[in-house]
Amino acid sequence: MTVARLISAALLVTAIDTAHAVETESGRIEGVREPGVTVYKAVPFAAPPTGELRWRPPRPVEPWTGTRPASHFAPACAQTGVSMPGETPPETSEDCLYLNIWAPADAPSRAPVLVWIHGGGFANGSAAMPLYWGDRLARRGIVVVTVAYRVGALGFLPHPELTRESPGRGSGNYGLMDQIAALEWVKRNIAAFGGDPARVTIAGQSAGAMSVSILMASPRAKGLFHGAIGQSGGFFEPVQIAPSHLLASAERDGEAFARSVGAPSLAALRGLPVEAILKGNLPSGAHPVIEPNVLPAPPFDAFARGAHSDVPVLIGVNAQEARALTDVRDVTAARFAAGIEKRWGRLPPPLVAAYPFETDEEARQARIAFETDLRFGWDMWAWARLQRATGKAPVFAYRFERTPPFPPGGPHAGWGAGHFAELWYVFDHLGQEPWAWTDGDRTLAGAMAAYWTNFVKTGDPNAGGLPAWPRFTSDTGPLLVLDTQIAPGQVARLSSLRVFDDVYAQLRGAPFPARR
Repeated sequence: MTVARLISAALLVTAIDTAHAVETESGRIEGVREPGVTVYKAVPFAAPPTGELRWRPPRPVEPWTGTRPASHFAPACAQTGVSMPGETPPETSEDCLYLNIWAPADAPSRAPVLVWIHGGGFANGSAAMPLYWGDRLARRGIVVVTVAYRVGALGFLPHPELTRESPGRGSGNYGLMDQIAALEWVKRNIAAFGGDPARVTIAGQSAGAMSVSILMASPRAKGLFHGAIGQSGGFFEPVQIAPSHLLASAERDGEAFARSVGAPSLAALRGLPVEAILKGNLPSGAHPVIEPNVLPAPPFDAFARGAHSDVPVLIGVNAQEARALTDVRDVTAARFAAGIEKRWGRLPPPLVAAYPFETDEEARQARIAFETDLRFGWDMWAWARLQRATGKAPVFAYRFERTPPFPPGGPHAGWGAGHFAELWYVFDHLGQEPWAWTDGDRTLAGAMAAYWTNFVKTGDPNAGGLPAWPRFTSDTGPLLVLDTQIAPGQVARLSSLRVFDDVYAQLRGAPFPARR
């Protein structure tokens, strides 16, 4: 071999070896090449929130020297349980503020960016869950980022002492602060990975979608994203129906939590091992709080005033959300209202009456419809209408109706088109499960992945010969029905949803805003 060829070969090897090394603001990291993508795992975006940093806003990462390998996922944030039935419990740690990046190997220098916020009821979940891996979407020409954030009491503990030590005089919402810190990191660093910081879309499912609605309403998040995707989750109910979301009430829950772990002070709480924190009882569960630092007003109010981030929105609901979350085998016509009260407490009677039935089987279907709308349907309908009423950016709404081929007897049996069911299709990850997928399933997954990535690229899901997705233009729709046959449709159970509207308007003391 000639000297020239030896030099050329050496240069080629060097290029291959170093093509996946990237310089971030804190130091150099080295990812892993996979077919069509480069993956960077466990990239730190904030300092470990441990010791004196427990229940504080995220702090900057300590810079490092040399090259940090980014070849293995970080543990999920400390938690108990799992975010989805059948999920393998993840490895966990209190040191968990990391994100993962999938960058297309042949991406232009400024590829649009999708930032995914996982679900889990603000109590659990993982940014490294295989279902959320961004490889299939990145091969379509976008950069995919999955973000970890503190959950449970470590992420959402309000407490009077925490409020007093905060310059903003608020507490709780540390997990939301983590999400904002991750978006700030993306804005400063994503260009090094081939991403465009001026084209960032935030997306999430369940609690992740609730987070997206909150980030749209938060002054702290303005300018950090340019599109929003919400799947089966929003945060728009009146606080009058859930007063634990108000700071004063939430602080009382925080004091009860401290008593449950035997901690007489904040210093004692910070000194406890994480295992003791995970055994504590937060009476109303982990959830966001209306407080001055992140969320100074309920999202409904921020949207109604037009004070939200006015960006293109793609949002939707699954046709049978509650089937994955509620066991209705014991529901009967005679015990219908009592069963709802046992699960949800005393709700305004018109809400329950909006779902009529006669037989036990009809009562079971009514319970699924009621809980689907109570927890998801009304929020997504309200979100679409609020954006249409007070914003200028377009809204694209959907209803997912496909029942995946869940195996009988497995952890997903009986889900139907329930909560979580769309995720395998959105991420085009049918191949992760050895189920009896049909050509119709594969076509639907390809179409949904294309719609989602089109939206990330342009703020409009339409492109590439897909069935046309109309804009949401009135209270009735239109929306896109996603099944093996994709076609426009209208909002389901409209008369029942309008009962929610009437009841919630009375609780708020204000009607739903009219279109401007």
